[in-house]
Amino acid sequence: MSIAPCTGESGWAGRFDLSRRDNIAAIQRADSTDEMQHSHLLPSSPGSPLPERFLSRLVGFADLFTRPTWSNVLVLLAGAILAPGRRTVSAVLRILGRECDRDFCTFHRILNRAAWSSRVVARQLLIVLVKAFVPSGAPVVIGLDDTIERRWGAKISARGIYRDPVRSSKGHFVKASGLRWLSAMLLVKIPWADRIMALPFLTLLAPSKRFYADKTRAPKTLLDWARQAALQIHRWLPDRHVVLVADSAFAAIEFLAAVRNHVCVVTRLRLDANLFDFPPQKRKGRGRRPIKGKPLKKLSAIIKDRKVSWQRYRVSLWYGRTNRLVEIASGTAIWYRGGVPPVPIRWLLVRDPTGELEPQAFLATDLNARPGDILAWFVSRWQVEVTFAEVRAHLGVETQRQWSDKAILRTTPVLLGLFSIVTLWAHDLSKSRKLKPRTAAWYPKAVVTFSDAIAAVRREIWAHQISFMSRSSRDSVQIPRHIWQRMENALAHAA
Repeated sequence: MSIAPCTGESGWAGRFDLSRRDNIAAIQRADSTDEMQHSHLLPSSPGSPLPERFLSRLVGFADLFTRPTWSNVLVLLAGAILAPGRRTVSAVLRILGRECDRDFCTFHRILNRAAWSSRVVARQLLIVLVKAFVPSGAPVVIGLDDTIERRWGAKISARGIYRDPVRSSKGHFVKASGLRWLSAMLLVKIPWADRIMALPFLTLLAPSKRFYADKTRAPKTLLDWARQAALQIHRWLPDRHVVLVADSAFAAIEFLAAVRNHVCVVTRLRLDANLFDFPPQKRKGRGRRPIKGKPLKKLSAIIKDRKVSWQRYRVSLWYGRTNRLVEIASGTAIWYRGGVPPVPIRWLLVRDPTGELEPQAFLATDLNARPGDILAWFVSRWQVEVTFAEVRAHLGVETQRQWSDKAILRTTPVLLGLFSIVTLWAHDLSKSRKLKPRTAAWYPKAVVTFSDAIAAVRREIWAHQISFMSRSSRDSVQIPRHIWQRMENALAHAA
């Protein structure tokens, strides 16, 4: 079995026969030591795959890798942005014109073998995003949610069977085979998009209970992973007020009691939750100090109480409608269940004056949180689902084909983090020129979305690589032949 010879400026001539020991040994020796002698260009080199304005945002990440690995990381990063369709290492190398390089195994090793910590990279990404988008003194709002990456394969050890949240409904249950990920995303308003976007920075694999069947350690639930993520974020941002926004899956007293002293959690609350008054400061007589006071009305009863004072509040986005008028009522209480530590909360009731939507309840573990802020924070969480859809459509999530445990643990979090990096680079581009949406005669698009942002970043990368060998001209651009072949192949083989 042999592979046809490759020719061209970026290729090599000759025959690559897998039956020859010399060639196999040469590939196996392509480690970091060989990389120091290879022709890969470092970030400071004029042949870097990324423009200087993009590299300046990545300065803090370079120290997290060895020098040879970092130069190859930049190659994978540029290729993952430029590549259409699947985001495999092969597709990344093809879009960069390196499909004939003999050291292709080195790029696979970055994901399945190289020594670097995805958790340390997540910390650096969070710091960069907070510095760029969150003003000093403002709360850092973070959305937390899980998603299923549909994958099949006997060698994927963490694969499980889950309820498909997209295809399932209240009366129809659909199972999906894949990997369950828990992602933490920074919720900030992006100026060029004129809306709040969810920027992923930390993504954790949360396997099902079946994964731990033959393991000695105890199974970890989704709430266990969420607790660890919340405490980790607090350690990364010890001097900032962190607000963690999650859906009803995380509305558990155990989870809230474990993290409420470190972060403010905003989530849904059941209308029939057991709420109690605060205990008295002093107890009469002997005995243990009570942990809760007298029982309070159920929230479902408060909704029907005509004595309750409701305030009108306008929400920018509420179930598909903009600038919707709702009525809110709020109060403080202790949420308690036997055998679990009590949790002081501020509850929030929201009802539709028109009666079109059912009343809903929310909670915040910060008793001083304002009702309007609680509602605004929770509404911003809906952008998390938008990000999950965008990374599947534009960054190839669910198209990667790694099966080794370490590569799986790294690839999906990297692709989700790439969404944040592209958004950050587009933000830098918007400072020098206005980003415009892609319109057509049949589609008068008025708002810039992520598809426009990644298109602007791709144009900047292509222009940077073309500028190596062509002079700027007003009417024409000279494209080197090997770059034109890369563009031609990308368009010809696009899915």
